[in-house]
Amino acid sequence: MSPASSATAIEPEPPPVRRASRPIELTGSFEHEGHRLWYTEFGSGDRVVVLTHGIMLTRRMHAPLARRLARAGFRVITLDLLGHGDSDRPTESWLYSMPSFAEQTLALLDHLEVSSAVIGGTSLGANVSLEVAVVAPSRARGLIVEMPVLDNAIVAGLITFAPLLMAARFLPVTVQAVALAASVVPHGNQWVDVVTDTLSQRPAPMAALLHGVLFGRIAPPKSVRRKITTRALVIGHQGDPIHPFGDADTLALDMPDAEFVQARSPVELRFDPTRLSDAIRDFAASCYD
Repeated sequence: MSPASSATAIEPEPPPVRRASRPIELTGSFEHEGHRLWYTEFGSGDRVVVLTHGIMLTRRMHAPLARRLARAGFRVITLDLLGHGDSDRPTESWLYSMPSFAEQTLALLDHLEVSSAVIGGTSLGANVSLEVAVVAPSRARGLIVEMPVLDNAIVAGLITFAPLLMAARFLPVTVQAVALAASVVPHGNQWVDVVTDTLSQRPAPMAALLHGVLFGRIAPPKSVRRKITTRALVIGHQGDPIHPFGDADTLALDMPDAEFVQARSPVELRFDPTRLSDAIRDFAASCYD
């Protein structure tokens, strides 16, 4: 038998399977005017997007969108505003207002040494982004305004949140009971965790938050909104009296450089996110191109 015929053929090893790397996620905090605020960073890079949440919600609500944007190459920061999530929850109502939340968002940029970013949010967070554009237009490359709460929402907002304010002030045991029930719900599901976060309130801070927001400046007035020249993506939907379609549609018409996208439902971005998250990604990218 020749050496050639006795040689054993060796099959080449298959190339290693490359797994898609998950963008890094980091949690941090900083102090602003004597209170500690917490945030999470998704991804890295020079293209920065800041997202803030709705009233009584937390930064966790934006985690799926943040991960999608991070995979597209953005550095996304989600912030717990004062009185929400892991951030401090003082009991003085004067500390809570849309302008104050805008100052906290700008303080986050200062803490991270970010000169400007795309600023976005949902509901309360949408209004905060408008306030940022008013007070510091050079810091906002663009605005993502989902479900703003403007003139047409005032009555529905009072009807919805005034009973919660009364309960927190005069029946605190009800708020404590709901928080206790939420604490025994198993964690691990994204939206179960968002709901339990919302229900885990403390009476005195909750009352202060609602009092400060409901009886303060809800949003920049129409005369001011018409002067916001920052590019904006406004997302609205029908069928929700707290976030009327007319508020979002009118806002897009008021602002000189805004485009409007109609959501199919109030929860489309949460449960069927592809279309809207792609629109947000493309808009944010255009703010840096």
